[in-house]
Amino acid sequence: MLLKVSCNAAVAAYAGDQIQAQCRVLGQSPTRLNFPRRRRAVVFSSPVAKAPLVQAVVSEGRASRVESGSGGLADRLRLGSLAEDGLSYKEKFIVRCYEVGINKTATVETIANLLQEVGCNHAQSVGYSTDGFATTTTMRKLHLIWVTARMHIEIYKYPAWSDVVEIETWCQAEGRIGTRRDWILKDCATGQVIGRATSKWVMMNQDTRRFQKVSDDVRAEHLVFGPRELRLAFPEDNNRSLKKISKLEDPAQHSRLGLVPRRADLDMNQHVNNVAYIGWVLESLPQEIIDTHELQAITLDYRRECQHDDVVDSLTSLEPIKESGAVSELRGINGSATATANNQECLNFLHLLRLSRDGLEINRGRTEWRKKPAL
Repeated sequence: MLLKVSCNAAVAAYAGDQIQAQCRVLGQSPTRLNFPRRRRAVVFSSPVAKAPLVQAVVSEGRASRVESGSGGLADRLRLGSLAEDGLSYKEKFIVRCYEVGINKTATVETIANLLQEVGCNHAQSVGYSTDGFATTTTMRKLHLIWVTARMHIEIYKYPAWSDVVEIETWCQAEGRIGTRRDWILKDCATGQVIGRATSKWVMMNQDTRRFQKVSDDVRAEHLVFGPRELRLAFPEDNNRSLKKISKLEDPAQHSRLGLVPRRADLDMNQHVNNVAYIGWVLESLPQEIIDTHELQAITLDYRRECQHDDVVDSLTSLEPIKESGAVSELRGINGSATATANNQECLNFLHLLRLSRDGLEINRGRTEWRKKPAL
């Protein structure tokens, strides 16, 4: 089905001429248009919202950018947009009262939920489906979904109630079997980097629940909206996001047994959402640590799905700190932050989530905690 529309004014101004293009509903081969001055544009019309969302990939030589037309009400009210080159997405969020904890600052679950939200909004902004987490046309035809394989989050300063946070995200290929998504979090008032995160995702067949290799068709659909050169939130050598998580062996020092998923923990992929695991990991942490320290980094390896009728045990043990205090400061398009680790005040823990009935490993984690700042 072909839909005749006018490209938005920004694209027209960039091309230097008012144009009309044949646009197709997302899922078919895009129409390629030739412009004067060697500029080219590929225009997409997406059926995501009632009012079509128009995407134009405009290129000149090796440079390119994606520009959006107006979509539905949510698109117009959302405080987010694609970067000028179309290869990343930024969105601002106000920290709400129900997203903070006893310290009146955002919880780590809030941070993780915002990362997931901005990632999904990025996917929608380039025309991906709303019936799954960033599923492409080919993925929907083959009943494929993305599932989290690894998540690493570092928080240098927690935003408080009513603070405004800007999150930038982008996605890239990760080997032959997956993809990666990175984030940089900034305090809008100061421009300070207050956190970074990175994740790895693999494809699963929604019917068989088996992992599947990322095909060339799916990879091509994703790569068109990602940076042309490798861009990392954590570009440092031997950074904490790369560290292997040792398995926690029994007997664990601390445990919380018999955790049961709530209905609200299930997501649109019909399993427990990855953010719920963070809460389960923290459930077995000693209360005295929660009282005196705050989480500065968390790494989770997701090894098995958890369904609504599973019962989960959470185990935690202290891990001796092996690395010395370090300061990293980087500039440019990669992650940029200054973070200091003090061995005398930081504590590291190993975590394990397992099924109560048979002991099968669900999730392996590592957390780092720093002393809470003096009030």
